[in-house]
Amino acid sequence: MSELESQRNGKPVQARRDAPIGGQAVLEGVMMRGVSTWAVAVRKPTPEQIAGGRQLEPDEAALGEIEVVSEPLVSWVKRHRVLRLPLIRGVAALGESLKIGFKALGISANAQVEEDAEGEKQQIGGGTWITTIVVSVLLAIGLFFLVPVGITSLLKDALPGSVVFVLVEKAIRISIFLAYLWLISRMKDLQRVFEYHGAEHKTISCYEAGLPLTPENAQQFSRLHPRCGTSFLLIVMVVAVFVFAPLGTPAWYILFPSRVIGIPLVAGIAFELIKLFGKHRDKRWAQILMWPGMQLQRLTTRQPDLSQLAVAIAALEAVLAVENPLAASEEDRVGMEVVA
Repeated sequence: MSELESQRNGKPVQARRDAPIGGQAVLEGVMMRGVSTWAVAVRKPTPEQIAGGRQLEPDEAALGEIEVVSEPLVSWVKRHRVLRLPLIRGVAALGESLKIGFKALGISANAQVEEDAEGEKQQIGGGTWITTIVVSVLLAIGLFFLVPVGITSLLKDALPGSVVFVLVEKAIRISIFLAYLWLISRMKDLQRVFEYHGAEHKTISCYEAGLPLTPENAQQFSRLHPRCGTSFLLIVMVVAVFVFAPLGTPAWYILFPSRVIGIPLVAGIAFELIKLFGKHRDKRWAQILMWPGMQLQRLTTRQPDLSQLAVAIAALEAVLAVENPLAASEEDRVGMEVVA
């Protein structure tokens, strides 16, 4: 399949309505989240592929059956009224999606492990995943928030004022972010994850368009989606410019903590913006504002094959077997993860 993807009239098909469905790619699979349910579908390797403790090669497809795990969900936002307030709801929803995402990754990783003689798997322990989450969050904060302000602080005396300081800091932050995306897009180990990322987007778009969920139908949609997490991260980088600019250039012991303390506010605003863009995706102004983030998705998505789309569809169908996301009330949708 070419980079142009399956097309109608020369262009990838785009859905025109927004559904309260989010998700993410995992190892040889996809996680989908609705309003009251989330499910992860994983393509398991055949016993022959992992015999004797062998691990799949980075570009090797699992050839076994699809395993689906589904769990009920009661959003934190629905449990606590204060978490429904604008900005706060975004932080709560993103924290919740991070928790579900890492759990889904754990399920997908364990699905790739060979069973022992007694039919049991040596599963990855909870402590390992907790450590992974903590290290990942700390690295993200350090790389995208503290490193840029640290580099800019070294140039502080050469900069004419606080406005220039903030602009230089943000330019460094966005440059680091773009370089990071480019580097991971070149990693051989992640190419199949990017393909499943594309499968997730296509499947959600197929559902939003109201077509039957088949791999062939999903394949005709674009692998880019207005609510993608890649687009969300770019919005975070841009919003940070306006959130931190009023602080000017205080002493370092205020400057560095401010970048960490301000992250929830930045994330909350970015959440509301990407939710707004997704809702008005058919409007010209929204399409213009979404365009940079949509183009960045070319780095983090790849064209999936029909077998990968079948996995994404299995995850979404597990959600749809329990609920109808399109029939959810506005109150139910408040805490809904909007990142696809």
